[in-house]
This record gives sequence, C-alpha cells and structure tokens, in this order.
Amino acid sequence: MAVNPGSLLASKMVKEGFGVAGSDLSIGADILVRASLSDEFADASGAYFDNDAGHFGDPHLDALDSEKSARIVEAIEEALRRLT
Repeated sequence: MAVNPGSLLASKMVKEGFGVAGSDLSIGADILVRASLSDEFADASGAYFDNDAGHFGDPHLDALDSEKSARIVEAIEEALRRLT
C-alpha cells in the first residue's frame, strides 16, 4: 500500500524548499501508524491512500505504467550496486 502522509508537513525540506512552516508532522506519523495497525487498512494491499483527501484514491498515472516502474527499479538497483 502506498500512502501520501500529507502535503507540506513541517519538515526541513518544506521549510527550505517552500519557505513555509508547514503543518504538524504528527499528521503524517498518525496516518502511517493507522495504516500499519488499523483494521481500516487490513484489505488495502496495492491501494493508494491520499491523506490530503482523507480517502483511498487513484495513484498518479505514472505509478500505473509498468515500464516506468521497471526503469525506476532498475535505476535504484544500479545505485545500490554502486554503493556496495
């Protein structure tokens, strides 16, 4: 399952990249705990939860493109090989 923990949370990246304080980081932490432990997510394998919208939704179209996904996995594996 993929989870968008929330947009523009109060992280260093948001502060430096967008120049805003952002929302409380606990918003993102709370949804990840719920997704891990709650019965609400028990049958959500393969689904996408958008915490900004507060419900399951469709992922970005690129996430449904198996060729793009394979290229991303290949790039990650290549980067990992260079580290070992």
